[in-house]
Amino acid sequence: MENQKRANGWIAAVKFLPLLVFALLVIVFQLDLLIAAPVATFTAVAVYMLLYREKKFEKAFEHGLKATRNIALIFFILMFAYGVAECFMATGVGAALILLALKLGITARTVAIVSMLVTCVLSIATGSSWGTFAACAPIFLWLNHLVGGDTMLTLCAIAGGSCFGDNIGMISDVTVLSCGMQDVKIINRIKHQMVWCFSCLAVALVIFYIAGSHLPNVQGDVQEALASIPEESYVALEEERPSAVLLLQQVEAGVPYYLVIPMLVVIVMSFTGFHTLLCLGAGMVSSLALGALAGTVDLVSWLNDLVKGGFSGAGEWVIVMMMWVSAFGGIMNAMNAFAPLSRLVVKISRNVHQLMGWCGVLCLMGNMALADEAAQVATMSPIVRDIVETNVETDDEKSAYKLRLRLATFTSSMGIYGSQLIPWHCFPVFFASIATMVYPLQEFSPSDILAQNYMGWLIVGSALLLTFTGWDRFAPGFGLPKDARLKNQAKDTAKAR
Repeated sequence: MENQKRANGWIAAVKFLPLLVFALLVIVFQLDLLIAAPVATFTAVAVYMLLYREKKFEKAFEHGLKATRNIALIFFILMFAYGVAECFMATGVGAALILLALKLGITARTVAIVSMLVTCVLSIATGSSWGTFAACAPIFLWLNHLVGGDTMLTLCAIAGGSCFGDNIGMISDVTVLSCGMQDVKIINRIKHQMVWCFSCLAVALVIFYIAGSHLPNVQGDVQEALASIPEESYVALEEERPSAVLLLQQVEAGVPYYLVIPMLVVIVMSFTGFHTLLCLGAGMVSSLALGALAGTVDLVSWLNDLVKGGFSGAGEWVIVMMMWVSAFGGIMNAMNAFAPLSRLVVKISRNVHQLMGWCGVLCLMGNMALADEAAQVATMSPIVRDIVETNVETDDEKSAYKLRLRLATFTSSMGIYGSQLIPWHCFPVFFASIATMVYPLQEFSPSDILAQNYMGWLIVGSALLLTFTGWDRFAPGFGLPKDARLKNQAKDTAKAR
């Protein structure tokens, strides 16, 4: 018996080898996911063939292919999402949103909260956290400098707001992937977490205001801030995020405010029940119509530069990466590599809320291990879904669907906002490098993103706390179904009767 337990322990350890390889390649060797994911996938295939004595590569790899086929619709949505992001950044939609927000007036006391509001709205409109940060960091860091604000406070506000659209927007790749992996509609997930998300935003704004309430109350000038940006910062930004430079130029030159309409079109159509592809397509077409009216785009450049650029941009990295990562997850799940974790989570859970809460913790741990939010979503989504579907029962599909909504929220939130609390994650590394590039008066490190990132701490902390305690029922639409129960508890109740 002891020998059998030791053998089972070794087998379980070997099954974890591909994940260890994945983490080492990304975190230690800092390889791009397009390299790390295929290597980890073939490592998983090798382990599968060894443990299950499978001689044919095709049969082992079929588990990965099956996982990839299951998310094919996601790839089409991602192409449209990238297309919308390109259109909104280039036609003036993003610039119009920024200009409207800047009319509020900015002082040292308010620069952090205004930068958070602007980045929240822009990230929802463009679906790009990195693009939003690259576009807004130059404006608000230099405005902060001119009015004598707190640089670290403003930096963390920009970082927290830039990820808001990834957590609740329509066109973020992480949002699309997290919903697709749980078989839920994006708009349903938005409705599920809307009150909770915006409550976190409201609390974060209050905290940022209190933290900056001791600062001067002298209003700054946006044009002066833009003029203060060094030429070398523009050159460096052009290499990293060309669309951000175009957006900054549009903000400086000015665009008509009616260019915000395409974003409203996408939101309204989504809430009225149209398919995601139709909503995104309408956003692209309306940005063409209004952009042509404003003189920011024409049909040829819209087709060749923006739509084509968005589609090719999605296929160049994110779709290919997700194919490999989902294949990796499919093979790992086929050999029950995460069974020990699943058993532990089930063992320590006394009710559905605790089980769901531990699923959120697993997502956060996966994000720490993989250092990439998309990889975490693709890898952990089938794991937590299997845990819940195997151990929780409900009276109807509606309740089971709501559990999957929470899992989609967890994989996305723990991926996006959890990333900002992990110093070695690609998010804070990118944010720190861009901030140093556009504001050379100070050098930033990934750890600087953590300290005052109140939005990140609120999202991650409240999601876990509300779920573990059951207090999520006080947030409209966010509570778990009342008829959900652990299967072993249902059996115990039946025996008692």
